[in-house]
Amino acid sequence: MSTVSTSFQRLSDDDLATCVHCGLCLDACPTFRVTGLETESPRGRIYLMTQWKRGTLPFEEEQVKHIDLCLGCRTCEGVCPSGVPYGRIIEAGRADVEDRRNPSFKRFASRVALRQLIGHPKRLRLAGYATRIAQRYRLTSMVRSGRMLPPLKARYCAPDTNVAQAWGPRKYRVAFLVGCVMPILYPHAHYQAVKLLQLAGCEVWFPPDERCCGALFAHNGDLKGAERLRDHNIAVYNSEHFDALVVDSAGCGAHLKDFYPLLKGKVKDLTEWLAEVGLPEPDRKVDVKVTYQDACHLAHAQKIKKQPRDLVRKVAGANFVEMRHADICCGAAGLYSTLEPDMSNRILDQKMEDVLATGADIITVANPGCQMQLEAGLRARGSRMKVEHVAETLMRAYPPPQRGEASS
Repeated sequence: MSTVSTSFQRLSDDDLATCVHCGLCLDACPTFRVTGLETESPRGRIYLMTQWKRGTLPFEEEQVKHIDLCLGCRTCEGVCPSGVPYGRIIEAGRADVEDRRNPSFKRFASRVALRQLIGHPKRLRLAGYATRIAQRYRLTSMVRSGRMLPPLKARYCAPDTNVAQAWGPRKYRVAFLVGCVMPILYPHAHYQAVKLLQLAGCEVWFPPDERCCGALFAHNGDLKGAERLRDHNIAVYNSEHFDALVVDSAGCGAHLKDFYPLLKGKVKDLTEWLAEVGLPEPDRKVDVKVTYQDACHLAHAQKIKKQPRDLVRKVAGANFVEMRHADICCGAAGLYSTLEPDMSNRILDQKMEDVLATGADIITVANPGCQMQLEAGLRARGSRMKVEHVAETLMRAYPPPQRGEASS
């Protein structure tokens, strides 16, 4: 046991005081649903952090596990009558905890990977290339992260001009977040997202020298790293005018809306933006059964549930089927599935029951972590159900571009 903490400075007393301990968050919390333990609930974690902040409870390494096991999914925010800013609380709490806890190899390795790899686009591209080669020759390490990685293809590349023209009259000029992991893991989702924007009359600008938005850093307690990336990216975004910064990764979108005050009102999830500006009438209906899994940071952090469903219903019609508990986390949560694989698997097992019960051919999602996690769950069960990004599902209803219209 260490001495009583006096360094929980990032946690806000005002934020902590908003929790009235009513317990309405309990059944919405994935870790509480799995364990039934008060310590694995938002209420329990807020109590623990409050006592550390006040110095009335000694900081013990054993208790830190309860903070580690939080997914940061923010499902609790959607049901909280008091408006507790739990996402801000857990990120600040983790940053304070990282200052106090004993070092471990796993945590040290994740911090190094974030700062020395994810935050550097050229290094990340090289790592993606090496992984593609390893997969081609079946050299991928059989650790959990290796098993979960989808087959990697050529990464997404923006046009040489950093601009993709609208198809037809230009109505809007949007910036597009290429990001860090998405263009390597799921480049096809980016291609289809850009095509949808072009269909909607958008000229798409790809900000040069853009880096990781910092979401993974903030979610894992590295707020300083997230701030450095924010400062860099803001300078990039300020270099040109655009109507919206469109994001097709829910976790990145939520972070940008919360952490980039200078972009207030300009960050739009892909489905949010398309629902706002409209798409042409689809050429055909999607002729397979489709269900939708809410991304936590889209449904709970950004409060966007209706728009993606409306868009998918427009192209799938009667082939769209709702999933039970669609807004409960699948257990991906950024690096969580690697750092906390046992709990991640337990949550995924519950999710798979709801997924398979739909009888759908396609699960459509709005976040790469969800896609990777659900794909791993389906593989483990021998299911032929397919997981794809909502942009891919929507583009099933539109013809491919004519020659010369390709976005990149």
